[in-house]
Amino acid sequence: MGVAPAANHDAALETDIVTDSGDWPDVADLIGRAAAAAWTAAGDGGRAEVAVALMDDAAIGRLNAEFRGRKGPTNVLSFPADDDLVAGPGHDGMLGDIALALETARREAGLEEKTFEDHLCHLVVHGMLHLLGHDHQTPGEAELMEDMERRILSSLGIADPYAGQQLDGQEQ
Repeated sequence: MGVAPAANHDAALETDIVTDSGDWPDVADLIGRAAAAAWTAAGDGGRAEVAVALMDDAAIGRLNAEFRGRKGPTNVLSFPADDDLVAGPGHDGMLGDIALALETARREAGLEEKTFEDHLCHLVVHGMLHLLGHDHQTPGEAELMEDMERRILSSLGIADPYAGQQLDGQEQ
């Protein structure tokens, strides 16, 4: 297990990456760029820090069971540093942690015919938006969050991750 600071893509956001488990490729720069893009687009312009844990499916499955009561792995989990905190104007400090699952991310990328790198960026952006107070519990929240994800990913040169997916019975 080691800590790899991501390249400084945004001096306002420090991204610390820890390989907790799994045979992860070198994705520190990719994660740093995606996190910085989300912070630039959805953050408040203050200084912040985020920790990203790279895990295998077994490790994230344990977290998913413990914190969400759901059996099995998921692709990404976000843990705000303060459950009551929504990073607002002048935020300075730790946003929280993002956990990513290697096998699930690879499997989903293959099923969705995306590159692993593009899908990983999407998961990082998604996790960052959760840390910044966004959610997708209602259709309206989901639409807003997905639109933000599209804009942020587009700024990274990544295609719409939701293109072709079903939304209320209609193809996008």
